[in-house]
Amino acid sequence: MREFDERDDALDKAFLALADPVRRRIIARLSRGSATVNELAEPFEMTKQAVSRHIQVLEHAGLITRSRDGQRRPCHLAPGALEELTAWIDSYRLVAEAQFRRLDSLLDNMSNNVQKEEPS
Repeated sequence: MREFDERDDALDKAFLALADPVRRRIIARLSRGSATVNELAEPFEMTKQAVSRHIQVLEHAGLITRSRDGQRRPCHLAPGALEELTAWIDSYRLVAEAQFRRLDSLLDNMSNNVQKEEPS
């Protein structure tokens, strides 16, 4: 049960972080490659400190990492975290698709039975 709680906590943090449009834009930018805070702040009409806070939220959620490259501190996507989110979403998508396939099959069978009963 503890593993489930830890996974839920990680998912909660990730989805909460992604609920903000600024953070989603930061993730979209990082999907094209690593970037510094200054580079990430460029398109936004907010202070670098505000962008830094968004980056901290994403980092705390495990969605991005930071490294040191001389005096630069580039941010990078954490692909494992994104894969975990995708896997969680896909598990529910697959269940829903299976239910729709069963419903389609049932409706097809009902339609075929009605066609057989109609006089020619």
